[in-house]
Amino acid sequence: MPFRYTLPAIALAAVLALSGCSGAEKESAATPAATGGAAFPVTIDSALGQAKITKRPERVVTLGQGSAETAIALGDTPVGIESYPWGSDKTGYLPWIHEAVTKAGGILPKQFTGGEDIDFDTIVELDPDVILAPWSGITKEQYAILSDIAPTVAYPGLPWSTRWDQQIEIIGKALGKPAEARTLISQVRKRLADAAASRPRYKSVTFSYIYTTGPGTLGVFMPEEQRVEMVSSLGLTVDPVVNTFKETEGTASAVIGLENAQKLAGSDLVFTFYMDGRTRAEIQAQKLYAAIPAVKRGAVVASEDNSFVTASSIINPLTVPWVVDRYLPLIDKAVSTLHG
Repeated sequence: MPFRYTLPAIALAAVLALSGCSGAEKESAATPAATGGAAFPVTIDSALGQAKITKRPERVVTLGQGSAETAIALGDTPVGIESYPWGSDKTGYLPWIHEAVTKAGGILPKQFTGGEDIDFDTIVELDPDVILAPWSGITKEQYAILSDIAPTVAYPGLPWSTRWDQQIEIIGKALGKPAEARTLISQVRKRLADAAASRPRYKSVTFSYIYTTGPGTLGVFMPEEQRVEMVSSLGLTVDPVVNTFKETEGTASAVIGLENAQKLAGSDLVFTFYMDGRTRAEIQAQKLYAAIPAVKRGAVVASEDNSFVTASSIINPLTVPWVVDRYLPLIDKAVSTLHG
């Protein structure tokens, strides 16, 4: 999510930045330069330049969101990853990353600062063969520096605007594992489809996924945004009214303003997140917000668990299996309010 907004600046920014406008962008061009179907050398085009990878990468560094998880799922644990303190647990890592690496008996990646202040010195020390950032917000200037360190795979369209399946495909090509990447995509889709099949009652339930940046504000994530796609993949239906809102370019969301909260009257459920209990109380105390039918009825799916909020905002091979079984009980509880 490109919304690198502010909450306190880093928190809401971080969470909203997960939204990465999951809208479909132009396909990346990853063309093997060698003949005979060999995986390498390979050239991957992005909006910021070309990454020419001459041999199978052994030392991988990732920036942005989702790339670390995909690399790990492909069997290539990065030597370094961008840190995400807001969503991490007591281990200092995103829990699904910590669990996957330790379960495999691997070495946890070194974490470094990303975002606007990328720790280039640490990346240099990590001596990467490739830097993966297809779902990120790296700038042209940052890309130039990173490309001097190692071949860097950036986003194919707008920042934070690569579809989750497209990201997996890009990383699979960069690591020489395109077939394995396609398998991962199928596994993610199957996990979501199986969960949806277990909840047939969700089919008749509509929802909207909203957010606020403070009192008086109200925004709605669009259907293609990853956290919305995850919910709809579980069988629920996006409230048709969402498609009538004007999307803010490059954000997969629409700012509608709290004064238009009544437009969400057709949403059976509302999905959202709050940064903490104090923020939740402050937002819910607003009369227009409290008057949204789903909110008034208590049909709200929300969590103050930062790790959960993070995982439910990203679709990748590690987050989906980690979050689905935690998600369904929350949705079940909200759905139960529709029947008395």
